[in-house]
Amino acid sequence: RCSRDWSSDVCSSDLELVRERLNDRLKIDGILATMFDPRTLHSRNILNQLNEEYGNTVFRSVIKMTVKFKDSSSRGRPVTQYAPSSEAAELYRAVAREMVDRGCSP
Repeated sequence: RCSRDWSSDVCSSDLELVRERLNDRLKIDGILATMFDPRTLHSRNILNQLNEEYGNTVFRSVIKMTVKFKDSSSRGRPVTQYAPSSEAAELYRAVAREMVDRGCSP
């Protein structure tokens, strides 16, 4: 996971560090944008930059910031169990479907 203040250089260097020190066969199935707030220019710019630099590697599904994540975390439960019919849970189900469609490794 790259830092909230995303930088492609940081992400790339982190990935290379993991490959060098822990797993030289590490494969990236995709890049998932999380904590996305469509109301902010910053979030939109980062998502645009990800798409420009990494193209189809970036999942179409985006995890928007919602209070349900904080609520479920404080209860110690995944959002898909805490609020299964919430938008937050549906966002993660969409990511799972997209991963299956792409043939991502488990």
